[in-house]
Amino acid sequence: MRISNWMTLPAGVTAALLFSSLAVAATAALPKPEIVRDAVPAQAPGQAHTLRTIPEACARLEGMFTGASAQPYRFAAVRTSPNCQPRARFVDAAEAAPSVQDGWKLNDLLRVPNAACPGQQAVVQVWRKPVNVAPPKLDAQGRARLYLDEAKQAAAANRTPNVPMYAAVMAVEGAGCG
Repeated sequence: MRISNWMTLPAGVTAALLFSSLAVAATAALPKPEIVRDAVPAQAPGQAHTLRTIPEACARLEGMFTGASAQPYRFAAVRTSPNCQPRARFVDAAEAAPSVQDGWKLNDLLRVPNAACPGQQAVVQVWRKPVNVAPPKLDAQGRARLYLDEAKQAAAANRTPNVPMYAAVMAVEGAGCG
């Protein structure tokens, strides 16, 4: 089964994430996540499953245990709808290098057990970088208006407003079976 390729991480990046020092090897040193949730049910190999939906980024995190020892878990950010207008960006964690020191917050920590191999689990850290967003200025009629021409000029001058960002770091813990 193929996971959608919208915002899919390249194989090299995925492999780097698996063995990254940012990855979950230092889980004990992580701050408490903003979202605390129950354990994720065990997932069977070959079955794609949704880990988390991030509506403001128009993305959902989708994963799948592959059964392969080289890459036991495949992970991707998938666009939720072609009509969705994102209010946040989902960025590559390898480039963003999310950390508390850089203003990122650990938003969610998901542990996904492998149903076929009880000693193995995928661990996904979802990081969020908030920004202070001021509402648009009110015009003479007391309304907040956005004009396309002004937005185009700001984009051309590289003055686009900051938006919140999300990044996800994935690692596999435990020994593989078989």
